[in-house]
Amino acid sequence: MTERDVREQRPASASTSNGGSRPGNVAAFAGTYCRRGRQYVEQINDTFTPADRRSTTILVGGLTLSHDQFVAAAFRACGFRAQALDTPDNKALRLGREYGNRGQCNPGYYMVGNLIKFLTALREQRGLSAEQIVDSYVFLTAGACGPCRFGTYASEYRKALRDSGFAGFRVLFMSQTAWLRQTVGTGGGLSLKPRLTIRILLGLLIGDVLNSEACRIRPYETRPGETDGAIARCRRHIVTVLEGRGSLVVALRRCHRELSAIEVDRTEIRPRVAVIGEFWAMTTEGDGNYRLQRFLEQEGAEVDAPSVTAWLLYLNWTLRYDTRARMRLQHADDARRGLKGVNVRSRLLGLWLARKALTAAFKVCSGLIGSRGHQLPDMDELAKISHRFYDGNNRGGEGHMEVGKLIMNAVSGKVDLTVSVKPFGCLPSSVVSDGVQSSIAALYPRALFLPVETSGDGAGNVYSRLQMQLSRARELAQREFREALQKTGQTQESFQRRVDGSGIHRRALHQSRRRTGCTAADLVYEASGLRGR
Repeated sequence: MTERDVREQRPASASTSNGGSRPGNVAAFAGTYCRRGRQYVEQINDTFTPADRRSTTILVGGLTLSHDQFVAAAFRACGFRAQALDTPDNKALRLGREYGNRGQCNPGYYMVGNLIKFLTALREQRGLSAEQIVDSYVFLTAGACGPCRFGTYASEYRKALRDSGFAGFRVLFMSQTAWLRQTVGTGGGLSLKPRLTIRILLGLLIGDVLNSEACRIRPYETRPGETDGAIARCRRHIVTVLEGRGSLVVALRRCHRELSAIEVDRTEIRPRVAVIGEFWAMTTEGDGNYRLQRFLEQEGAEVDAPSVTAWLLYLNWTLRYDTRARMRLQHADDARRGLKGVNVRSRLLGLWLARKALTAAFKVCSGLIGSRGHQLPDMDELAKISHRFYDGNNRGGEGHMEVGKLIMNAVSGKVDLTVSVKPFGCLPSSVVSDGVQSSIAALYPRALFLPVETSGDGAGNVYSRLQMQLSRARELAQREFREALQKTGQTQESFQRRVDGSGIHRRALHQSRRRTGCTAADLVYEASGLRGR
């Protein structure tokens, strides 16, 4: 197939009132066949012009509610129209299965179904035609080349949108590894310039801090629902600032006051459960992982929430690792060190600075909110300790980072149970959680580990398996509590008098030094240094 053949197959386009380029017939974007050998050629509409900024709404989704709202606010601050989608539910899953190809993994079905659900509501409830929707909305998400089916999501999105009546709808993908100054799509209207990129990153960092605090505080709240209400108000404060109105420092301190007002009781014995696994499956808050975090809390556990910041640090590590590896490849691309046209020192320095800036910004944001106990994982350390079980050159899911997290949890003893969540049919994550992690669990029999596969179905079976492991985790937490009392020479009554006298267990943002997998046990060690009444 020649370039001329492809050009001749492209549908004609027509200018629209907003100055962008639109297809004269959106059905033409279903794709065509080349004359020679009937090779299928997909017609892609990914145009976003400067004029589109005033008339086209960017839809964002795929992370938690806080993250999605903050990212949308960052776009609005830079002159774009943006809206966050709702958390995907099982209705979205059914739509994804109806219009998507067979054999997709869970995130694909949920995400494309969620988009179709939103667009269908625009058509049926607001009376917009398919042409108006295609002209006035675009969907923006992160893209990658794989190695799993994540690399085919673009085609899957477009196929499902065509079949559901939205042929030609624009699905734009931004690179996960080229944040600064990248242009998304064609037309030059959507450029991630430094100002926008910094706001997006701040939104992701603050979203992590708020989600982590919600998981730390909510299990111990004395008035049910108080934490959710405070987090909702914090979201509004942050959205206002990210939209360009007000001071970020002031907003973060307001969040501090909102969270500090929550009354908690951390003397309740609960096991701490770490959630790791495939990125989307472990971070989503809805039916995509059976509402895992809320279920664990209802069953008497405290969740150690996963973070998007750790994923950003992992991407930074892969770039540093690959750059150093290519330096050792002789004659790979006509350069002496296999990096023709690349200043290796500048690249490595830039990645080092980016890592330092990211961790520093996280500490500042968490400190202003009043959450000073969070520590981001050391990617170099995770790579080192996981290398025996999983080579860093193997990518997919969270790669070696998931392996390293389980080892760290097993060695440190700072969580009582580790749950690895993966979507149904996700080969990279299945290799790690079902294969590699089982070997690690055998080496550390004290560490409780449970792999969970999410498909949208079989919630009862998943809940039953979680409950069985949680019963063992609760026993472990109670043993840690008793051992803490014994080692510090306290009784439960004297411990209660000490913490009541100081009131530290009532402070929502207070965090004892983590020594065990149970917050109450950590509080026992801290109380041993306090005077009784």
